[in-house]
Amino acid sequence: MFQSFDATSDPAQGPGRLAALRDVMAAAGVDGFLVPRADRYQGEYVAACDERLAWLTGFTGSAGFAAVLADVAGVFIDGRYRVQVRDQVADVFTPVHWPQTSLADWLIKQLPQGGVVAYDPWLHSVDEVAALTKDVAAAGISLRAVQNMVDQIWSDRPARPSAPFFAQPLELTGEAHADKRARLTKDVSDGAFVITLPDSIAWLLNIRGADIARNPVPQAFAILAADGHVDLFAPAAKVADLGDHLGPDVTVRNDFDAAIAALSGPVRIDPKSCPQAVRDLITAEVTEAQDPCILPKARKTEVEIAGSRAAHLRDGAAMVRFLAWLDAEAPKGQLTEIAVTQALEGFRRETNALRDISFETICGAGAHGAIVHYRVTRGTDAPVKSGELLLVDSGGQYVDGTTDITRTVIVGTPSGEHCDRYTRVLQGMIAISRAQFTRGLAGQHLDALARYPLWTAGLDFDHGTGHGVGSYLSVHEGPQGISHRNTTPLEPGMILSNEPGYYREGAYGIRIENLIVTVQAPEGPDKRDMLAFETLTHVPLDRRLIDTGLLSRTERDWIDAYHAATVRLIAPLVEGAARDWLLAACAPLEAATPFP
Repeated sequence: MFQSFDATSDPAQGPGRLAALRDVMAAAGVDGFLVPRADRYQGEYVAACDERLAWLTGFTGSAGFAAVLADVAGVFIDGRYRVQVRDQVADVFTPVHWPQTSLADWLIKQLPQGGVVAYDPWLHSVDEVAALTKDVAAAGISLRAVQNMVDQIWSDRPARPSAPFFAQPLELTGEAHADKRARLTKDVSDGAFVITLPDSIAWLLNIRGADIARNPVPQAFAILAADGHVDLFAPAAKVADLGDHLGPDVTVRNDFDAAIAALSGPVRIDPKSCPQAVRDLITAEVTEAQDPCILPKARKTEVEIAGSRAAHLRDGAAMVRFLAWLDAEAPKGQLTEIAVTQALEGFRRETNALRDISFETICGAGAHGAIVHYRVTRGTDAPVKSGELLLVDSGGQYVDGTTDITRTVIVGTPSGEHCDRYTRVLQGMIAISRAQFTRGLAGQHLDALARYPLWTAGLDFDHGTGHGVGSYLSVHEGPQGISHRNTTPLEPGMILSNEPGYYREGAYGIRIENLIVTVQAPEGPDKRDMLAFETLTHVPLDRRLIDTGLLSRTERDWIDAYHAATVRLIAPLVEGAARDWLLAACAPLEAATPFP
């Protein structure tokens, strides 16, 4: 299986490792050391050898960081991880609610007499270092760049990934990398642009890799010149099979530090993703600008959108087989979270097209569903019980597309509270699905649509409504998103998740997620330039959890139309018991068809 059920961290290890790190800090004469989750490539996901935060603290979430001082060690986590962090870290670490409490404010409070806080400049962006330096300077706190202190005590650190890169063919990208490079030269009219994000390099050169589990990105650096030439910095063995694909205008090198130092100006960097160490190596004039690959990568080509549609149909059929199996087996009382997760991956594998899962499956029964990014291990494996909700958030990596879907289902009979909360979450998902909006608006302008049905009952959720999704790339892709903080205008071709939720700690979690793609809306009576969303995911919703009394006529019609489209698209791809289940699950809301 791709999924592993081993515990990847142990809170019991934390105190000893923290003490060892403090010894290194004391020897270096510093008052603190910052431990981010980031690696030197500044992507969201990191290889096992770069899981410093998890190794030190036990916290395995995909976002967060630690600040270690002589007498306190804070682990900074956002609303998604406030339950999880309490289970994963020893009491020598103090969870800090972030961004409500900023790192600067925390440091100033903990170091009232000032001090020196060390950091690894490869693991922090230019913007991060500049902002923190400014915010703590008045309190007499200074930052010092050092070699990584965690690495000095991590004796059994895993080896760096060594799998070769491979080409993503033109028939799946819709644009040759020569054309992409030529198109981007307008952003590099002279000088060069240093690109550090792995998914940007993957998109630019139409290559993929296996350096990061679940995300087919190549760990590399690149320099894009004004003439469209690219220097690609990676071990020669990893690109040995790409000579014909890369062609003469891409040069493979392994001397990144020297190449950066030798650049003549202007040298462009993206301060949001460029490591401070790279900026420190540059001796020429520096200009700051957005990574030139970010927006073009987010605007999927027609070929990529067609591939995503195909991947979602394939994945939707696997999900229907899985849900039909789940409805038959769960009432027998023998299933656990691991058994459910194994079965789901098995149905995806039966497509003979699955390259990987797109992230570790989140399968939370009962109270585990309230842990937003819960990952089942052999030590936490819980039974799937009658009368409880089961939340399953999963996805697949296929060469033609990346999928991400969440369905929450009931085993047995739901409570009135279950149905009320599920329906409000569903209403929010429908509101985003139906949205039409003026071109130029961003995800922050739409986020409230997903929350309003919950807000009217005094409820909310602590994560964004939606994130960008790549094309056989990272399941989390920027800059597009739907949250109160996202300011990137939405554009046609951008793929996003649509996943409002509700979580009652210690009891249950509810999340419903489809992927959507931004499209041009039909012209209205006043001919405004409007955008809308096309739903890519077609998998039944759990009608047993829908309180139709809360729904408007428009919402009922949307659900019935969605289910009718699901039958039209998915029924030809399944047969037997799965097809029978699909037809029953997608019956109109007011029909008397029993389900199941």
